Amino acid sequence: MAPTRVAHYRTPEELAEFLPTLDATAKDRGTVKLIVRRPAVGEREVLGVGRLDPAYGLQGDTWIERGSKRTSDGSSHPDMQLNVMSHPMVEFLAQDPALEPLAGDQLYLDLDLSQDNLPEWTLLLFGDPDAPGAVIQVTDQPHTGCKKFVERFGPEAMRFVNGKDGRPRRLRGLNARVTQAGEVRVGDTVTVRRAG
Repeated sequence: MAPTRVAHYRTPEELAEFLPTLDATAKDRGTVKLIVRRPAVGEREVLGVGRLDPAYGLQGDTWIERGSKRTSDGSSHPDMQLNVMSHPMVEFLAQDPALEPLAGDQLYLDLDLSQDNLPEWTLLLFGDPDAPGAVIQVTDQPHTGCKKFVERFGPEAMRFVNGKDGRPRRLRGLNARVTQAGEVRVGDTVTVRRAG
């Protein structure tokens, strides 16, 4: 049976010492490091290539079936199609590549996801920026984690990603929606296109 949590939770000191590494992440052009589909509750499928669709998010993922407490009718929230997380952050927390998908996000990028770097409505283009394979848009919906994140990575990790240093950096990640259908591949360049 695969492990369901890390063997060692990071301490507050370890987390604080890692901030300079996170702050040095690429600002304008990043890289797709991991794509994870959630075919059913509690299941994770690591992909080399994923197809993004404006109606369904990551094809084969259960986003559309999960619904949302943030919509009046409980349907899936269109601005929460994709959960995107910093790959350096999840890599540091997981300490083992096999455990990284436990975070529950679909896309893991080597890119600065902070609010300063990626204001709401910023576009992220995958592949060739002149002819992107897919485009997603950062939304205004917060991504704060859940009790499963605490179980898997520890209470200190949850406090850190949602604390005074973590929240502005979006260390738990961000929510996005698909604005242009297409494929996204591990290793693809991610180009930032800010509004205005």
